[in-house]
Amino acid sequence: MKNRISFLFAVVLISVAPLLAAQWESLPSDAYFAPYKPLKAPPIEGLLLEPGDRLAICGDSITEQKMYSRIMETYLTVCVPQLNVTVRQFGWSGERAPGFLARMENDTLRFKPTIATTCYAMNDHKYQPYQEEFGQVYRDASRSIIRIFKKHGVRVIQGSAGTVGKMPSWVKQAKGTIDDLNLSLLEFRNIDVRLAEEEQVRFADIFLPMLVQGRAAKQRYGDDYMISGKDGVHPGWAGQLVMAYAFLQAMGLEGDIATVVVDLKNDRATASAGHRIVSSTANEVKVESRRYPFCATGPADNDGSIRSGMTLVPFNEELNRFMLVVKNAPAARCRVTWGQASKSYSAAQLADGVNLAADFETNPFSEAFDRVDQAVAKKQAYETRQVKTLFHGPEGHTDMEATAVLTEKVRRPLAEAIEAAFVPVQHTIRIEAE
Repeated sequence: MKNRISFLFAVVLISVAPLLAAQWESLPSDAYFAPYKPLKAPPIEGLLLEPGDRLAICGDSITEQKMYSRIMETYLTVCVPQLNVTVRQFGWSGERAPGFLARMENDTLRFKPTIATTCYAMNDHKYQPYQEEFGQVYRDASRSIIRIFKKHGVRVIQGSAGTVGKMPSWVKQAKGTIDDLNLSLLEFRNIDVRLAEEEQVRFADIFLPMLVQGRAAKQRYGDDYMISGKDGVHPGWAGQLVMAYAFLQAMGLEGDIATVVVDLKNDRATASAGHRIVSSTANEVKVESRRYPFCATGPADNDGSIRSGMTLVPFNEELNRFMLVVKNAPAARCRVTWGQASKSYSAAQLADGVNLAADFETNPFSEAFDRVDQAVAKKQAYETRQVKTLFHGPEGHTDMEATAVLTEKVRRPLAEAIEAAFVPVQHTIRIEAE
């Protein structure tokens, strides 16, 4: 009888084990990750964005850095202009979820967003080993934020916090080790996963790629590589690129920016929507594009860190495909010239398609892209002043509605400057036998 019970127990374990494993995300076999049990994120199904969406990007000081929000807005402006998405950022340094809950009606809902991203928990975990009382406060406030947004018809992407790279020197109540803090942030991430499932909203996983790829980056680039930023909390451009990737991916974007097909034998060329073939000759095609690839070569990335961030997540592969397909290449290997740069490819690679956005760091879109990005930066900088300084300063306290109207008059030309900077780009692709 005892053996039969043991046998039945073993059968149950064998049958249940796959179900238990299925609820956790897989992690590298490195022993470092053994204590981490990340709940499996809900699947991303379909495009969440709708034409004409008004996006509110909400969060703490990491959002107020206006870096991942800037990447997102510039991407949405130039890579998917057909969606006509407009953006506002509402970052507030030191904020916790209850803080945003208290101000969301005054600061955010007045602008009638249709979609919103949230990124809290970094301050909510109080830089301490996980305590359920902190988790419960965060859970309750986050659920209320989601439900209020939904009540106003706003689609929500619940974003997790990232990771901590070192103990923050400015936080007096910080306790424990770095591992303690990241295990605590993992618990907050798992709260976000459950909230997204229960409230039927999207989830953007920032924590897991920063944890896994942050460790991989140290092994690749050295211990000084800090995906969580120099202070251990506020990411630089590489970490911010990872954050933007998580949110853009959660929106269900597919990343098909362009496909240019050149048939050299038949002297024919075609281009996907958003692009027009101006002319096509024996080895050269001129294209006019109203959609840009995402470029990472302007002043915002003069240290190359956005490009290094692109090696940590499949940003170019999944979100930034500007494809060239060459049929009937004239030789086994060909040189492709795009703008001032050239790359060598095999005929087989060209027939399969090559991603020019990934391979050409500087390209014919770089200058135009940078002008749009700089305009986005100026607008987002004013949005911080508009909300933090004026809405919550003596102007707003005296007459909130008048302050909102006046500041919108100042913001409007900044938004229009983005539209004015986004112009069609003509570029030439040359394919020559080597």
